[in-house]
Amino acid sequence: MPRKFFRRVLPNHEQVKSQKMLKIFGALLHDPNLWHLNRRSARGAFGIGLFFAFWPVPFQMFLSAGLAIPCRVNLPLSVATVWITNPLTMPPIFYTAYLVGSTVLGTEMTSFHFQLSWSWVIESINTIGPAFLLGCFICSIVAAAIGYFGLDWVWRLSVRKAWRKRKQTPND
Repeated sequence: MPRKFFRRVLPNHEQVKSQKMLKIFGALLHDPNLWHLNRRSARGAFGIGLFFAFWPVPFQMFLSAGLAIPCRVNLPLSVATVWITNPLTMPPIFYTAYLVGSTVLGTEMTSFHFQLSWSWVIESINTIGPAFLLGCFICSIVAAAIGYFGLDWVWRLSVRKAWRKRKQTPND
């Protein structure tokens, strides 16, 4: 089931290779292991994608692809998993990361109002930045571990279910 689902929703390797952002990897994209979809490559890709999804940087997909290539895990899945953080999900995810960071550091949460300006960003780095960045780091590690082991568990469960179903059907 996971393999069929991922094959249906992920782009094929030609679509991914044609992306301008990934052209810098050149011949590295021709490694067949980057396009295989098995339990090992899927769980690694899912873990890598979730790890970078919590980083507050604009080029998360590039970072995910950059780590997926030397780890030889499924490239499309690692890049697609980063999309968990999108304009709709970023505010609650990053606010949760700030809560986690504030809790771990033991600092009092300060109220802030987002402004789309460089001066606000520079000021925020000094006030909420340490708690936010620590929270992002902790959330990225926890999410990557949960994604890695969770997908491995779901994959194994799916294979067991398929084997049971195969045993129950009479051979023709």
